[in-house]
Amino acid sequence: SLPTSICLIDSLEFKDGGNSNCRREWASIGAKTRQTAKKCRRQRKFGATKIWRFELNMPPAFHFKVKSVATSMSNRAGNRRSGKHYRLIDLFSGAGGLTLGFSAKFGHSFEPVWANDYNKQAAATYNANFGEHCSDGDIVSILEERKVRIPKADIVIGGPPCQGFSLLNKNRDEDPRKELWRPFLEVVERSGAVVFVMENVPQLLGSFEHGEIIGVAEKMGFKVTQAKLLAADYGVPQVRYRAFIVGCSFADPAEHFPPPRTHYNPKNGYLPGIAGHVADAQPWRTVRDAISDLKPPVGTEIRATGPPTDLHFGRTPTAKSLSRYMAISHEGMNRFDLQRLAPKLTPKCWLRKKSGGTDLFGRLWWNRPAFTIRTEFFKPEKGRYLHPVQHRPITHREAARFQTFPDDFILKGSKIEIAKQIGNAVPPLLGSAVAGCIERLLASRGRTGKR
Repeated sequence: SLPTSICLIDSLEFKDGGNSNCRREWASIGAKTRQTAKKCRRQRKFGATKIWRFELNMPPAFHFKVKSVATSMSNRAGNRRSGKHYRLIDLFSGAGGLTLGFSAKFGHSFEPVWANDYNKQAAATYNANFGEHCSDGDIVSILEERKVRIPKADIVIGGPPCQGFSLLNKNRDEDPRKELWRPFLEVVERSGAVVFVMENVPQLLGSFEHGEIIGVAEKMGFKVTQAKLLAADYGVPQVRYRAFIVGCSFADPAEHFPPPRTHYNPKNGYLPGIAGHVADAQPWRTVRDAISDLKPPVGTEIRATGPPTDLHFGRTPTAKSLSRYMAISHEGMNRFDLQRLAPKLTPKCWLRKKSGGTDLFGRLWWNRPAFTIRTEFFKPEKGRYLHPVQHRPITHREAARFQTFPDDFILKGSKIEIAKQIGNAVPPLLGSAVAGCIERLLASRGRTGKR
């Protein structure tokens, strides 16, 4: 699944004996996109299943060859044919970006049965998309209630709030939110899950709490592995690093995790067969890929127009703010360019600070991925959030696309709340890459006869 108006044939399978049993599975984002299969040829053979490669006849900006991970597709197809579904619990779920990546919409066989988030609006968004089984409230208090019964599940996923570890949190050493991995593991135990996936900021890895998590999980009978993943390496048009800790009670999860990279940084070049990548890796997806089909935003409020225009609204900048945007009119410019070209427009605090991050008040590049989408992406002073050519910050719809949320994903709440949900989410496409690993891990349980 790729963002915006790009389409991916996730798998197209032909069983031996002819093409009459062809099964197409399309993941399409972008309501008006039209795609036609132009060529196909046999790529690989896995047992009785032949995986084919397609070249799509797309508009010039989106013309590309679709090449998926054949082994992953084969496993997914096997799960669907057997009717196997894995029961999933999502804690600290937010809007449900990680659940979405594990869902059938992204080609997987996980069925969400329970979720929790402290934020009422985020829980409403989750329920609008996955069914009414996300409870809002403090997970610690919920687990203390005797009447609460945690449903049985095969896997527990989620991201205990990362602010306790974030470099942006100056008081992180004393932050109590660093301890919320404990109720997460309690739910793992009470649900009978055999796998867990914990997501967080990269600063978690190597920390004291990381060691504690491993120690408690191992006492529970889990083997644990971890990795720092870059979302752009898996088709997300955004440079965003996340840490994942995977535990499994019946096998070593390191045999299946981390997932092979499907995309590469074109600046570094690519050699076929390079370690850690699929055989037919593609260049990183870009800002142009994600949002170039969108017209300039209209209005300043959420609209009842349906996607994608419902969340494609702007702001009302002051005259000074607009002058600042116009002063740094070229792609890639930032606050240091503003200071150089228009010192009278530059805030005094920036003039005094001669060093620091180059992404503040920065413009995106068309032909590069976006930078990390946070909860206040609509404020250019918070990061590189200015449109590549238009004199404005990115919209909620553009941010959602950089996060690989499909346009038809329902987001509930106010503008501020929706922005928080978008910025706090795990990009679904990154979640999907992890889900493929977990699917293969769970499938191996049946083959080895382990229980």
